[in-house]
Amino acid sequence: MGVHCTIIGCSNESGRCQASFFRLPAVITNQGEKTEELSTKRRRLWLSRISRADLTQKSYPYVRVCSEHFVNGKPSSLYPEVSIDWVPSLKLGHHKVTTLTLPTPLRGTRIKQREEKKKNVVAAHSLLQLFNQCRQDEVQVTDVTTQDHPEVTSDCVQHVQTELSSSAISAIESDYNRITVENVELKQKLANMTITEEGLQGNDDRVKMLTGIATFQILMTLFTFLETSLHSTHSSALTKFQQMMVVLIRLKLAFPCHYLAEMFQVSPSTISKVFLNCLNVMFVKTKPLIYWPQREELQETMPMAFRKHFGLRAAVIIDCFEIFIERPSGLKARAQTWSNYKHHNTAKYLIGITPQGSISFISDGYGGRASDKFITNSCGFLDKLVYGDIVVADRGFDIAESVAQAGCELKIPAFTRGKPQLSAVDIESTRKLAHVRIHVERVIGLLRNKFEILHKTIPIDFLASSDNSIPTLDKIVTVCCALTNLSKSVVPFD
Repeated sequence: MGVHCTIIGCSNESGRCQASFFRLPAVITNQGEKTEELSTKRRRLWLSRISRADLTQKSYPYVRVCSEHFVNGKPSSLYPEVSIDWVPSLKLGHHKVTTLTLPTPLRGTRIKQREEKKKNVVAAHSLLQLFNQCRQDEVQVTDVTTQDHPEVTSDCVQHVQTELSSSAISAIESDYNRITVENVELKQKLANMTITEEGLQGNDDRVKMLTGIATFQILMTLFTFLETSLHSTHSSALTKFQQMMVVLIRLKLAFPCHYLAEMFQVSPSTISKVFLNCLNVMFVKTKPLIYWPQREELQETMPMAFRKHFGLRAAVIIDCFEIFIERPSGLKARAQTWSNYKHHNTAKYLIGITPQGSISFISDGYGGRASDKFITNSCGFLDKLVYGDIVVADRGFDIAESVAQAGCELKIPAFTRGKPQLSAVDIESTRKLAHVRIHVERVIGLLRNKFEILHKTIPIDFLASSDNSIPTLDKIVTVCCALTNLSKSVVPFD
């Protein structure tokens, strides 16, 4: 069994991360009274920083603190006491540390106090110089006035002194107002940089850059839809909104866990857990967005390009796309995922779009070796068809018999079949098909461009499944397709 970090909110465990673990400092009783007193104080400070009410005297031997809670990655020695790593100081999992029973402030607090004192001394020194300069100016004016103009009364001198003092005060007030405005502006910029509702509100460009979703309003609608299913407590490192943003940012920009950990100021293990947990919620909640419409619904909004070539019977355009994966260690898995078309190990998916441009079907993942015909016949796509539907596909889909058994018609480009060239009728038919089939390639392109993770080589762990569970990669693809349906259609309706 691995050793766990005792700090609240830290999920580091030995064997699963590269962090080091350190015991609670012992009380040293055999090196003199001063050492015993100092080691007792240090032990008390450690317990105060850990701040757990469930710790008892019997559990002290099992307390461990990982290296992520020290500035230099490990605690310092007993001497000197002023070292920053004398006690844990980073990511302590609570906002306030009770130190009422401690004789002196914590080292981090004392360092901040020294810095504040230095700043105050510098500010006071500058202010003193300013007032001294003003006083010198007053003395000079007084001397010149009394020497050159003896008739000038003391009231006039006092009036000049008052004006000089007022000008000095005005200068100080002006500097104060300028610094206040700059402080407000910096706080506003900092708020806009944070990944929160307030930081993203009114900034649609930033929302689209981070998530691929067009507007902040759509993002908040999605969050409202997911909020009740997300889990968060007062001790959670991330809010529900931030949990959703972790998934969206990783799908959109393919950032690694370590980068997201720096962005959200949490540990990489926390990001990994949040990503998987929130992805499960989004998979279940957004899967209904991939909707196979009824024939009447298709006919009411059928684009003109499909009306001219197929009437009102066109139901779906299908194609397959592949995602690169890491090379499996097993020979059988390596052979099943090898794609001769991509010259790489891949996972392959069948995608279907409606004539209106929305994704209406996405299959489970198959190895790159599987043919288009095999995937189409085995993924459940044929069960969606209704008698009389027209299916538009590429030449690789040799599924005319399977589609005919469902009472439907397959439209694919014509083959030369040994002829020197296609006939005029076949050329015109192929041109019409290419004119409408291009939309499925545009949707696939939109899907890949919107979510950078589909361009990356997926870790082999994302393909693992146990107890008939759905692989993580299938959940990622499904969520990406569902979120793509929130975008504007690429198919013109005129």
